[in-house]
Amino acid sequence: MAYTETTRTSYGKRLGNSLRGIGTGFLLFIGGTVLLWWNEGRAVRTTAMLKEAQGQTVEMADISRIDPSFEGKLVHAVGLAETADSLFDSQFNVGTRGIAMKREAKYYQWVEKSHSETKDKIGGESETTTTYTYDLEWTDSPVNSADFHESQYRGENTVKQNVDDMTWYADTVTFGAYRLNESQIRGIDSYTTLPVAGDSTMIYIGEDPGKPDVGDVMITYTQISTPQKISIIAKVTGDSFTHFTAKNGETLSVLEKGEVSKDEMFDHLIKANKFWLWALRIIGFFLVFYGLKGIFSIIETLFKVLPFLANIIGWGVGLVCGLVAFVWTILIVVISWIAHRPILGISLLVVAGVAIWYFATHKKKGAPDEAEKGSEPPAA
Repeated sequence: MAYTETTRTSYGKRLGNSLRGIGTGFLLFIGGTVLLWWNEGRAVRTTAMLKEAQGQTVEMADISRIDPSFEGKLVHAVGLAETADSLFDSQFNVGTRGIAMKREAKYYQWVEKSHSETKDKIGGESETTTTYTYDLEWTDSPVNSADFHESQYRGENTVKQNVDDMTWYADTVTFGAYRLNESQIRGIDSYTTLPVAGDSTMIYIGEDPGKPDVGDVMITYTQISTPQKISIIAKVTGDSFTHFTAKNGETLSVLEKGEVSKDEMFDHLIKANKFWLWALRIIGFFLVFYGLKGIFSIIETLFKVLPFLANIIGWGVGLVCGLVAFVWTILIVVISWIAHRPILGISLLVVAGVAIWYFATHKKKGAPDEAEKGSEPPAA
């Protein structure tokens, strides 16, 4: 069953909302600019750290004994992560011997979804029609139905038992003769399903799992069994490991599942750094773009008295904001290059300047001007 609600917003209120949006726009613009600047510096520092770390990393081929010669060195090692610790959930009497155990609960609930359409009216008023639909779904947390718009579903959600999601970790995980530190233990991510009773993979709080009712709870468990083959790059300290600190203050301690070579691990780190460089550039661009849209949305709103004209103005404002955001993003990136990579940044500016000067001052060869054309003698 669906429920439809129609609301109207006056022209004056829309102007007020646009004025308030200017402040939000400035915050988005400043936030995007700061993100763009910080991201370039982060990428440069990370690149320098990875280059320094890769040059210092040595292979630890034998982890079966503590070797004092590796003390304080950045090493790459491959081996089995193992534990004898038992993990136990006393609330539901579920346990295992492993590196980690995770409990997750889902609730069968009514979920309210909405879809809105807004139409501009002549005179500046807007009319918004919102349609609410309701479905029964398994959710990660209980859904508060007290504020549902349709009275038929309002207050219908109940929960037979609240169960918090939990994760248990082994206290001691060995790596040959060494011990993994806490962050390394939590960095292992090889979860598999943990049976809880016979062949059952869940604990069900309700009448019939095949016919769930509102308020039913489904609890599942996963585990990281022991042993697990892993590869690490970290600094040796005693019988354990810690992070490596580069000259620029950036740190490194990485773990991957399976047998991964040193070069492959650094290749993954370099690719991840490039990915985040471009991902954050794009995010920064959109923050700047929507910031500018918020600042100049008042222009479009002023013309809402004539919706067709406002649409044209809005398209133009969006286009201009997009172009300005693009240019601003490039400008901040270039300035950041000069600040963090002065040789590269200045070199790029010089090359760009020379290219612009050349194409602006040189004509294509073999293309005479009009005066020269007029002075040519007639053909024989």
